[in-house]
Amino acid sequence: MSWDFETDEEYASQLAWVDGFVTEFAEPLDYVIPDPMDFDNPSRQALIPPLQDVVKERGFWACHLGPELGGKGFGQVKLALLNEILGRSRCAPAVFGCQAPDSGNAEIIARFGSSELKAKYLAPLLNGQIASCFSMTEPGGGADPTMFVTRAELDGDMWRIDGEKWFSSGADRAAFLIVMAVTDPENPPHERASMFIVPAETPGIEIIRNVGLAGSSQGDHSYIRYTDVRVPLDHMLGERGGAFRVAQSRLGGGRIHHAMRTVGVAQRAFEMLCERALSRQTQGERLSKKQLVQEMIAESWLELEQFRLLVLRTAWKIDRYDDYQRVRGDISAVKILLPRVLEHIASRALQVHGSLGVSNEMPFIGMITTAYSLGLADGPTEVHKVTLASQALRKHTPTEDLFPTRHIPRLRADAYRRLAPLLAERGIQLELG
Repeated sequence: MSWDFETDEEYASQLAWVDGFVTEFAEPLDYVIPDPMDFDNPSRQALIPPLQDVVKERGFWACHLGPELGGKGFGQVKLALLNEILGRSRCAPAVFGCQAPDSGNAEIIARFGSSELKAKYLAPLLNGQIASCFSMTEPGGGADPTMFVTRAELDGDMWRIDGEKWFSSGADRAAFLIVMAVTDPENPPHERASMFIVPAETPGIEIIRNVGLAGSSQGDHSYIRYTDVRVPLDHMLGERGGAFRVAQSRLGGGRIHHAMRTVGVAQRAFEMLCERALSRQTQGERLSKKQLVQEMIAESWLELEQFRLLVLRTAWKIDRYDDYQRVRGDISAVKILLPRVLEHIASRALQVHGSLGVSNEMPFIGMITTAYSLGLADGPTEVHKVTLASQALRKHTPTEDLFPTRHIPRLRADAYRRLAPLLAERGIQLELG
């Protein structure tokens, strides 16, 4: 039997280095670099690549990838413990080579791309030399990809793509986009679309506008129109009609990695909540002495620890079974809790900070906005609740009887029939109550 909640000494020592490195070098970048993947920003180019070199020397670069792709092939549990630390800083994932959407896009190309596509796009993407974009969601269909209408049609030796995509994050700085388009409209719903690599310089790509999250002055999520965009036949990723399989290969890992990093954000919010409660005085005593504030702290601790343990157990299951479908319900559970826990803890921290908490001098509004956006990204919470319920129900069976299996009168009668003879042998009369 193996059941352990401790990190081995060697990896714990490595994580201690990561913690110190992120605190000293990555977190300060958040205040001077608006976009850690903006290669045109001279400050970014001066500050981030040297840190990436240090990370590579320490063996922590792109740890989610296997050794054949230049990573360490860390299992999900090790990644969970690492990403908790990286989640504290917006720039840290870029410094460590595991930023979204590039990490998931790299996995797609590695699994489904031709050798030519790997040589042209995967190598520089893994080295942190270019950025990418995942262009899937559409204005008229978000959570239901079967409603997508962007088309890709054969035209000689090229695919011609026409349509619009919504919230294609980072499109304006991407070297290429991975685009989902309908190629076989007469097929069953989940076999209609295919996935393509589209070089960013391809004629016909128009960024209508960049959309920002509420409260943000900068837009990073592009509304794109594809008009007569032509790509070679070999730019298809996976099989024709196989876009759903390609997308799911990336989304399962992406969802759990979002959760890992969210643990770190929630931990930071909890730390700020506790610090404020211990520091601020009102009505002759510290906030930490107020019972309602104590309730905030207790509820936050409970939610954070429960969420963290669920993330780690889900990561452990992925490592053990190496089958995302088998842990589909667990991943959905994590995805459901993710926005709820972050929003709850950040809101409580905001409340105890008073007017300062709602100002742009504290990060709480950004945390809450992030929580809501994570409740929509990679499938809305409601969809994951349906998935979790479906997975849970598969482990149970209905009863054919009129009354439930655990109906007390029947259980009592069954127990009497079994135990009364045994007691009778000892001269004990069992009365059925």
